[in-house]
Amino acid sequence: MRICVIGGTGHVGKYLTPMLVEAGHEVTVVASGRTPVPDDAVWSCVRVARQQYGAEGWTNTIRDLKAEVVIDILQGDSPALYAAVRETCDHLIVCGSVWMLGLPRVVPTSEETQGTCVFKGYARRYTQLLETKTRAAADGKTFTAIMPPNICGPYKVPLDGRGGRSLEIHRSHRRGEPVILPEPGSTLIGPCDAEDIARGFFCAVQRRDEAADEVFNVGSVYALTAVKFIETYGCIYGVKIPIEFVSWRKFEEEVLPEVGAHWHFKANMCPDISKISRKLGYRPAHTPEQTLERAVKWMMDEKLL
Repeated sequence: MRICVIGGTGHVGKYLTPMLVEAGHEVTVVASGRTPVPDDAVWSCVRVARQQYGAEGWTNTIRDLKAEVVIDILQGDSPALYAAVRETCDHLIVCGSVWMLGLPRVVPTSEETQGTCVFKGYARRYTQLLETKTRAAADGKTFTAIMPPNICGPYKVPLDGRGGRSLEIHRSHRRGEPVILPEPGSTLIGPCDAEDIARGFFCAVQRRDEAADEVFNVGSVYALTAVKFIETYGCIYGVKIPIEFVSWRKFEEEVLPEVGAHWHFKANMCPDISKISRKLGYRPAHTPEQTLERAVKWMMDEKLL
């Protein structure tokens, strides 16, 4: 099949694009150029279209590719993309986030709205995702959404103990400096390897009929408590990282007042992946501990620490 991957050279795309090529598909990646195209042999078969997402004429570029499958990892404007490819594309697959679902009411969390999404960008994209899903169904077109949790693994600095992706915080973890957590430290954190997230998209491509009109969570087979998350970094760095507990109010107001940071320690991130496993045969290859270790090894190899 002719497949277009928007964001195909990014964190998830670096894994997804080779999967598709090795499965015999004809792949074109649409990329801004900020991330270089890997020089691995498999990428020699990949066509690259330079285009900035959202720039003037960006949907025309993608429409003109006449791809049978369009995968939008960036998912910044699903309605505009769908309108552009509606006549030429048989299957549109977009990437969302479990954060779009709102504060979880149950854990593991299924692919249903749990509450109001507190992040304006995610909330807007989630509305667009659902609107596009509805429109595609009415048009008799195939639509699938993939909802990952925290993305981890090589090629990107992983989530740190302060809810960001800071090299300096990772250096402090490596030095064994204390980390402050909201008591009792039992919030679930679900780092998922970018390779396993890519595998979710790949499964949707390979099993289109089963993926039609579906929203699928992807993730690891389990999540880590906040305490275990910090302890895992201690094991990886070979140090003891002391944990200091404070009340949630103090943590939210004084320690990490920025919602994008403290949400990691408030909202249990443990997606229910039973539907995609049952319908598409999805099986993650990496545990949370393994993907954190892979990410740290990448930082070491790149001499970022």
